[in-house]
Amino acid sequence: MKATQSNFAGVAAKAARQCRFFFFCGPDEAGAAAAAARIVSLIENTGERVEMQGAELRRDPARLSDEAHSNSLFGDSRHIYVRASGDEAHDALAALLESEVESCPVLVVATSATDKSRTAKLLEGQANALVAMFYPPDLASVSGSVRQMADSVGLQVTGDLAERIARAAALDVRLAQSEVTKLAVYLDASPQSPRRATTEDIDAIGAQTENDGFMPLVNAVLSGKTGHLSGELARMRDLSMNPVGLLLAFERRVAQLAQLSAELGNSPDIRGLLERESKARRVFFRDKDDLATQMRCWRGVKLERLVERLVKLHETLLSGSQSAEIVLSQGLTQIARAAAPRR
Repeated sequence: MKATQSNFAGVAAKAARQCRFFFFCGPDEAGAAAAAARIVSLIENTGERVEMQGAELRRDPARLSDEAHSNSLFGDSRHIYVRASGDEAHDALAALLESEVESCPVLVVATSATDKSRTAKLLEGQANALVAMFYPPDLASVSGSVRQMADSVGLQVTGDLAERIARAAALDVRLAQSEVTKLAVYLDASPQSPRRATTEDIDAIGAQTENDGFMPLVNAVLSGKTGHLSGELARMRDLSMNPVGLLLAFERRVAQLAQLSAELGNSPDIRGLLERESKARRVFFRDKDDLATQMRCWRGVKLERLVERLVKLHETLLSGSQSAEIVLSQGLTQIARAAAPRR
């Protein structure tokens, strides 16, 4: 069984009943993780949860079979949740499938993997497996969501204004919702008393988000512009940018790079791809130069390692680190140096 974010909701219940193996992949890690959580909620009697890391399965593929065929501590049912990168879980899943012994449900959320990866190919031929691919939202889809948010609170926004809010939120619908809510409060809008929003209104409440936003720092780091880095990090401190929100902007851009890289394949024509994506309104025209530079910096294994590094940074920040700003600054500096051209 195969799915994408466009039809996952429709097949989730059937997959939870029929499948034992689930592989969630694609550049939208948040969407893949949410889908895995949805499957867990639909599986009858999921029981104990056993979490495993892809790196440990790569070192010892037999561990997955051992866990999948073991009883839980209290003799109850169980399910296994694997966090992996790329094809780390491939050999472990292959060994489990070869055992031909019924196992508990196994869910793998794999960053940097696609539905063309070895693991996806392995599971596609299995009647009891689901492979689900999740792409990050594009500008058009987030702009549409912004207009829906606005309608629900009595705001009337044009397509251009919706796009501006979507870009300012780095295509994160949660941040976009916050901006729409602020705008509705500012205009005293409600479904019973609608108000039309203007560019001046957005300037009044969103200037800092738009003009002093995350993207200059994101582009400086991912493009390897080490000469701009100190100034951008100083701006981050001066504006008290939220570290988690900033890192989310990095994750969105890297997810976009992963998607574009998958579409590019072995072709060297980065500019041609970006022109096509821009005409299809999946890439903002002002982002093309930065994306072209970053696609040359981050490809293949190097891009996979970047995803892993961002995941670790995110985990550190969410753990409640008291020195989040320092940890983030150090991490971003290391990424920028890795992207910088070799002299």
